[in-house]
Amino acid sequence: MTTNLTPLDNPIRLETDLKINNISSTPKALEQQQTRYKPVNHRRILCIFPKYSRSFGTFHHAYPLTGRVKAFMPPQGILVVAAYLPKEWEIKFVDENIKPATSKDYRWADAVIVSGMHIQRPHMHKINQLAHNEGKITIIGGPSVSGCPEYYPDFDILSIGELGDATDKIIEYLDKNNQRPSQQIRFETIERLPLTEFPTPAYHLLNLNQYFLANIQFSSGCPYHCEFCDIPELYGNNPRMKTPEQVINELDTMLKYGNIGAVYFVDDNFVGNRRAAMELLPHLINWQKRHGYPVQFACEATLNLAQSPKLLAMMREAYFCTVFCGIETPETNALQAISKTHNLSMPILDAVKTLNSYGMEVVSGIIMGLDTDDSATCDRILQFIQLSQIPLLTINLLHALPRTPLWRRLENEKRLVFDENRDSNVEFLMPYEQVVEMWRRCITTAYQPEFLYQRFAYQMENTYPNRIKVPNSPARFSRANIIKGLTYLSNILLRVGILSNYRQTFWKMAKPAFQKGDIEGLIHVGLVGHHLIKFAMECSTGKESASFYSQKIRHAVRS
Repeated sequence: MTTNLTPLDNPIRLETDLKINNISSTPKALEQQQTRYKPVNHRRILCIFPKYSRSFGTFHHAYPLTGRVKAFMPPQGILVVAAYLPKEWEIKFVDENIKPATSKDYRWADAVIVSGMHIQRPHMHKINQLAHNEGKITIIGGPSVSGCPEYYPDFDILSIGELGDATDKIIEYLDKNNQRPSQQIRFETIERLPLTEFPTPAYHLLNLNQYFLANIQFSSGCPYHCEFCDIPELYGNNPRMKTPEQVINELDTMLKYGNIGAVYFVDDNFVGNRRAAMELLPHLINWQKRHGYPVQFACEATLNLAQSPKLLAMMREAYFCTVFCGIETPETNALQAISKTHNLSMPILDAVKTLNSYGMEVVSGIIMGLDTDDSATCDRILQFIQLSQIPLLTINLLHALPRTPLWRRLENEKRLVFDENRDSNVEFLMPYEQVVEMWRRCITTAYQPEFLYQRFAYQMENTYPNRIKVPNSPARFSRANIIKGLTYLSNILLRVGILSNYRQTFWKMAKPAFQKGDIEGLIHVGLVGHHLIKFAMECSTGKESASFYSQKIRHAVRS
């Protein structure tokens, strides 16, 4: 079945010409509205981040090995909104990946704010229902509603677009109204708040120690136009940046509120503006030296980063140890078809080896189900994995996101499919079941313990030694870090080294690591490898979906 996205019927639409604010839509009036709204009334705001359906990227199988981790990364967007809300108001934050909001939380609040991605949509609807049961105003913002407002007909208020003038209007509305509106209201951002004016996320509202990684946003937007990606239309092609001082302040705040070991730059493309990245890196290097290198950095970047040796040298000095590259496919014709030709500016395998030579382990995105795929695609991907020695690849079925060139093309070709029994909404050119079986063979083979540990062994031998030698500083060898490391190591040795069905393969890797004293590398491989192996085992039995964006109901309701 195919369908078109249609707008909601007769919502109240409130942009910068809000009647409730009694202002005009002239440029002069817009200029006057740049100051923050000062509330008159006291409000209690409950910010809820909905639970993710389990997937490859949640790393949930690694959590039991840590003894304390319950979620992957803090949700940057809603934490920034929580920090932006008036200081006079009471703010409570609940990440339902840690624990669900309670009826007491809902009763406490005057209004409930939710934000999330398309894959969290079922949980956002559930939160809305629970809030309405208590008679509370509900507001939804974030990438999903910004891309598809029509997905959320039952929320009271839609915040469409990024933080900006619409956010101020919502704050004013909540200050003046404490009852649910008679019909849905839409606020759309016209004037975005510059990233240079973003507040530090409200880290004081959560426990950073419960997250697998900490994260930070430096920029927004990406200069490229990959067919399947919605980033350019949601956030623009011209990357906007925070100042280095903002980034350093956020890092300092993280250290204040948690014992973080790794920080992931969640930018759409860390090197989307290379000059800005070059300006930031000396600040990161100085921060690491000042604090004794307390964290490893990771980021997302285009593969052509490998052509910037000066940038790579500075990233190495700042202790960037992982870089996620959207390789998507090793095949030239496929990259051309999906408008990802910037991956062809140098041979892919050479680019990966270059990144490895600066101590950065490459993580790769891989997409299956492209129009260029054939019956030998799986074999070619597995060959690429073997040649590249990339341990972690997000092998995923193609899924069309709204507001992308891919969506529009498939819609015109009548190849969008909405069926809750499928893992993808794309009508592939190959038979659907054949594509799913190719995916299953590819991911289960890639994460067979022997094959996976062979690639990790390569990284431990050829990539990790290229990292800078960080000092044995008090920050790295604090009591908290020692306890954390011992907990991780003991759980890995017990659950993987003794109790797992791949323990013999594990010890082939672990013994040389022990002999070299590479305990940090051993812990990394033990945690990540365990998740990958367990996840692939579940894929082989049909317990996991072939797409991160799967429409299958079993994932929508899974706890």
